[in-house]
Amino acid sequence: MEPCIDIDLSKTALVLEGGGMRGVFTAGVLDYLMDNRLHFEYTIGVSAGACNGLSYLSNQRGRAHRCNIELLQKYNYIGIKSLLTKKCIMDFDLLFNDFPERIIPFHYDYYFNSSQRFEMVTCNCLTGEAEYLEEKKDKVRLLKIARASSSLPFVCPMVEVDGIPMLDGGISDAIPIRRAFNQGYSKAVVVLTRNKGYRKEENKKHIPRFIYKKYPLLREKIQNRAKEYNQTLAYLSEMEAEGKVLVIRPKKQISVDRIEKDIHKLCALYEEGYACAAEAFSLEKALTTPL
Repeated sequence: MEPCIDIDLSKTALVLEGGGMRGVFTAGVLDYLMDNRLHFEYTIGVSAGACNGLSYLSNQRGRAHRCNIELLQKYNYIGIKSLLTKKCIMDFDLLFNDFPERIIPFHYDYYFNSSQRFEMVTCNCLTGEAEYLEEKKDKVRLLKIARASSSLPFVCPMVEVDGIPMLDGGISDAIPIRRAFNQGYSKAVVVLTRNKGYRKEENKKHIPRFIYKKYPLLREKIQNRAKEYNQTLAYLSEMEAEGKVLVIRPKKQISVDRIEKDIHKLCALYEEGYACAAEAFSLEKALTTPL
């Protein structure tokens, strides 16, 4: 039987990993939470986890599903075409301008008035370190942070937030469990988008000297990314064994790519996310309810 934690939503953090289109798993988990009125006091998200987290914090059940699955074929916003025309692997103008303002309006009022905290992780390109950013007043800055958190290295341009060039938060802190603990939370629910046992290959990536040549600390962070990610997974396993963390991750073998466009695969992974959340929280309730 898996270790469990006693979930008190006011004392437990919710941590959302990224993973590109694998984030539809997280969307399924979050829709389950909203369906069951499970709202954590503090949530932290990275990249796709940040984007899905926005829909969760605005209490818009199904919004992430619509963005990532239902409208993907209609707008074809991911892939080489976008890279060639927008210089970004995804059409971020569509995703961070048209979607929240017109196509799938974001509930800014609900989000800004909520007492729940939400941090999004970005990578500071000058230092190579993680930035943990919040915004509860300015919608332009809010979407800039989300855009920066999702901007993959090499295939997306840097995004300036507060005058600082930033990229995908997964470069510097892909699973911000330590950040959650440092914010005063002794326990956490962590949503991952990889199967149990997954580890990144730690062979250092060779980055051509002309790429990010003005950002040596960013280059170093990218080169060490796999090692740091695996170290975090090891730490997460320790916390899980000690009953401080509940991990929700895909159980079926992942077949969804970071820039996946197969709607059937995406739907299946979303449904698995919902089912895994239902199983995890049902088990949690059964194990922590006195007989």
